[in-house]
Amino acid sequence: MNKRLLNTGVQDFIFKNINTDIMSVLLQKPIFDGISQKELAEQLEARKKCEDKLPTWFEHKNIYYPNKLNIEQTSSEQTALYKAQIIGGKSLIDLTGGFGVDSYFFASKMEQVWHCEINPELSEIAQHNFEILGRKNIQCFAEDGIEFLKNSNQHFDWVFVDPSRRNDKKGKVFLLEDCLPNLPNNLSFIFEKTEKVLIKASPIFDIAQGINELQFTKEVHVVAVNNEVKELLFVVEKGFEGDIQIKTVNLLPNQEDHFNFKLADEPTCEINYDSPEDFLYEPNAAILKSGGFKSVAAFYKVNKLHPHSHLYTSVEKIDFPGRTFKIEQVLPYSKKTIKSLGLTKANITTRNFPMTVADIRKKFKIKDGGDHYLFFTKNIDDSLLILSCKKV
Repeated sequence: MNKRLLNTGVQDFIFKNINTDIMSVLLQKPIFDGISQKELAEQLEARKKCEDKLPTWFEHKNIYYPNKLNIEQTSSEQTALYKAQIIGGKSLIDLTGGFGVDSYFFASKMEQVWHCEINPELSEIAQHNFEILGRKNIQCFAEDGIEFLKNSNQHFDWVFVDPSRRNDKKGKVFLLEDCLPNLPNNLSFIFEKTEKVLIKASPIFDIAQGINELQFTKEVHVVAVNNEVKELLFVVEKGFEGDIQIKTVNLLPNQEDHFNFKLADEPTCEINYDSPEDFLYEPNAAILKSGGFKSVAAFYKVNKLHPHSHLYTSVEKIDFPGRTFKIEQVLPYSKKTIKSLGLTKANITTRNFPMTVADIRKKFKIKDGGDHYLFFTKNIDDSLLILSCKKV
């Protein structure tokens, strides 16, 4: 950590040159004594990545930034705020602290937060930034979180862990047992120090696999931001034996769309299947990831087009957690019917259809964009359909 980067003149430069071309900075001769152009460029590049993702850090002077990869891998403020709503009590330990975004927001809810980060420089950076941001109830420890727990007599209300999804031997991994730390192997030990554990997993991680690997899963949170799944969160509680709750949220600029259901209820939900009616609904990405395809139909009392299409319909428009469309035409799929639409530009979605969007665009010469929305899907009788819609 080069503290010369915190000098007033350097900080002024970093603030005033947020949109400067990074390559031009790298090619210049050193501007400040004791600071390489590479170090300066890294600060500029990392701060720029925080503009939308981490506005609290972006807006403060004297923030020290790690390399851009650490910024890319850290939670956004939106998802960190959401995680902070899950926990409660007086004490929490973050076993994989990183840049410290999650710890910062946990500290707004807890009396004391312990931040463990095995990388000494990143630990020092996080501690410096906590001081700048006024978080005085976070203690930083530059050591492995599991080892810290082994040497601690402290009992914590919560343990938070975001396992590294890169393994030196296996590269990028998708099983919790292959991540670092290995949670399935360490969970019994962790339960000696707490009753509640919050685990962050990759958005592409398989929910059923996670439940299978972990003990005592109580809740699974599927967190999307602007309809893109960003995180899966597993809440495990020592000795829990009840129904697993699946909680989905889509964080939007001015609202949050929530939908929750019991995992055990999903297979037995009684729902109706029907042909397209007046309105079409496409669930948001969090619901689609959660697998609550029957539960959402039962709760909102809408009909499903097909067991594998995950599109829904109704006669009257309802408030639905996802996209809503007015169906203008229901057409059998054929080259002739597509030509009859006379469209050279449209937004295309496929659900349970034998062709990809790219294949359809290429075959029928339809460009992306415009006000028309075409859904290529299957009806309950397995016939191929085109739904021509306008977004509501």
